[in-house]
Amino acid sequence: MVCEELTQDIYVGRQPILDRSNSTYAYELLFRSGQVNVASIDCELNATARVITGVFNELGLDKALGESFGFINVSESMLMSEAIEWLPPDKIVIEILETVRPTPEVVARTRELVRRGFRIALDDVLDLDEAFRPLIELATFIKIDLLGVPAGQLADVVARFRPFKARLLAEKVDSEEQAALCRDLGFDYFQGYYFARPSILSTRGLTAAESTLLRLLGLVLTDADVTLMEPVVKQDPALLLNLMRMSNSVGCGSKRQISTVREAITLLGRQQLQRWLQLLLFCANPNTPPSLLEMAATRARTMELLVESHGGRHMDAESAFLTGILSLLPALLRLPMEEVLKTLTVEASIRDALLKGDGALGRLLLLVQHWEHNDLSAFAGAFDVLPGLTMDDFNRASCEAMAWAAALSTPRIQ
Repeated sequence: MVCEELTQDIYVGRQPILDRSNSTYAYELLFRSGQVNVASIDCELNATARVITGVFNELGLDKALGESFGFINVSESMLMSEAIEWLPPDKIVIEILETVRPTPEVVARTRELVRRGFRIALDDVLDLDEAFRPLIELATFIKIDLLGVPAGQLADVVARFRPFKARLLAEKVDSEEQAALCRDLGFDYFQGYYFARPSILSTRGLTAAESTLLRLLGLVLTDADVTLMEPVVKQDPALLLNLMRMSNSVGCGSKRQISTVREAITLLGRQQLQRWLQLLLFCANPNTPPSLLEMAATRARTMELLVESHGGRHMDAESAFLTGILSLLPALLRLPMEEVLKTLTVEASIRDALLKGDGALGRLLLLVQHWEHNDLSAFAGAFDVLPGLTMDDFNRASCEAMAWAAALSTPRIQ
């Protein structure tokens, strides 16, 4: 297979990097060719050039980053290529893969990129290796792989890096316990799925705001009469205020302001009200990481766009969006999916997708989840069972969804 065929389709994903306050600091950007198999060096360089000129310029990934930085993995061939210099150093962190050896040529090239204004991250670090000292001294970030370092040895590893200027980033953080340990040890940044993988043992009671939103969402999903929704809205002053603001914004072309809950709900419409409530759920608890809202919005919007581009033959776009949002409610509420669905009446196809990954919606949900987790083998398998869907569909949907989610400073109807 020739290089051009391997790199015909470039698609992109991202994994959030959080700071100590659980705010999104940056994203690791995951670029791949349309093929899951590993390409040759020549293809790698071709792919890099296409990413820079195509994804950044045509798909507007810089917009999806917002105020955050983007970490990009680079192999030795990418590091040494001139193409890497086309990236904007004020937005991009060059992440040198663990497979890159610290040869004199690599160190010299890294020093040159730092001189040009780039920040450097070293990926999958397990311990202080003296051979890598020249690169460590140039690095802005050291990414320590928690899967490769036993918990009992982590403190010693951290201590060995304290004399260096580089900030420590814990990667593959899969639980709140790991995140807490890393905070105690002085890590500055965190990457992983701990915020999206709740422990059943750490269930909690719902806040009043979450309970109200779930009740109201349940009424909307069952197409309940507005008279049943009014008292639910009125019992939460903040929700009432937001609803009135939202409806007046939507109805700004009318000659009179909306003054009652009934008018507000009627003007918004069931579909817009449902979407607004879904997104608002992820902001109801002040302790929820902002990145979880972005993850939920990106997943839901990607699924919706894929159904629209796929023709919607076996799925409804709004059902796809709802499935994507609901799939992360267990992470938000720290409740099993079974418990979450007890409070909401959803269609059988959505329930089967959420509980068992069954049906067309279930297959689509798994596809997006595998991509988020960077599990390319499972992603390829999930892609194969969605006939008619192309890599171009996926690429455009995921990039558009990232930009849409990044623009959500507060939940609002788009």
